[in-house]
Amino acid sequence: MPAKPKHTRAKPGKPSRKDLNAADVSDVIATLKRMGSQKVLDGMARFAIPTDNAVGIPVGDVRKLAKQLGRNHDLAAALWETGVYEARLLAAFVDDPQLVTAAQMNRWAKDFSNWAVCDTACFHLFDRAPHAWDKIEAWATRREEFVKRAAFALLASLTVHDKQAEDERFLRCLQLIEPASADERNFVKKAVNWALRSIGKRNAALHAAAVAVSVRLAKSPDATPRWIGKDALRELQSDSVTRRLAKKKAPPKTRVTLSNAMAADRS
Repeated sequence: MPAKPKHTRAKPGKPSRKDLNAADVSDVIATLKRMGSQKVLDGMARFAIPTDNAVGIPVGDVRKLAKQLGRNHDLAAALWETGVYEARLLAAFVDDPQLVTAAQMNRWAKDFSNWAVCDTACFHLFDRAPHAWDKIEAWATRREEFVKRAAFALLASLTVHDKQAEDERFLRCLQLIEPASADERNFVKKAVNWALRSIGKRNAALHAAAVAVSVRLAKSPDATPRWIGKDALRELQSDSVTRRLAKKKAPPKTRVTLSNAMAADRS
């Protein structure tokens, strides 16, 4: 008779990174569902945030969970793929910006379906990624509403977080603001306005350039650029902004004019 095959117990192998992420994301989604609240979910609708794939968690609580989890690029990718609103916010908080590629930025931007995920990704992740500045120009003329919004949300974010950027970068971006100001879509025009105001609050030199753009827009015969310009001027010419900027001095090498930057672009 043939010998019976030996039934040996398989040695437990080390789970692959993919298996670990699958387990991790499942656990995290379960945690998010436990944290969810119908009251929060109902409130989200009032802020134009879709609730069809959300569980209802305040952003502050999502950030607390992100701190507990720590940076994890692979987990961020897995969370994003779930499509769950809070999971995508969490993905932006836990991802490692230095590992974010240009291709990833494009993929996520195409998935943006509301202002909250768009702005969170731009303000907490993309603006620290190596390709941040490249994406502003690449997305500023895109047709998709939230991809275009991302260009200007990212620009506004960089005015706050890129402390080393020279004024020329922002002056060149002002040239993107004027043509984009004609876009009547609510979430685009508000991001364009946000970027314009943010540039103007960075320092005195940029303030002067942003005010000049705002004045031109405010005189436009068209309603959308006129609103963007007038609203920006209300903040940029306020006492609180002008007093704060008066106390700051721009580094000598960054004191350039908008016309100088435009001339450099044409050369």
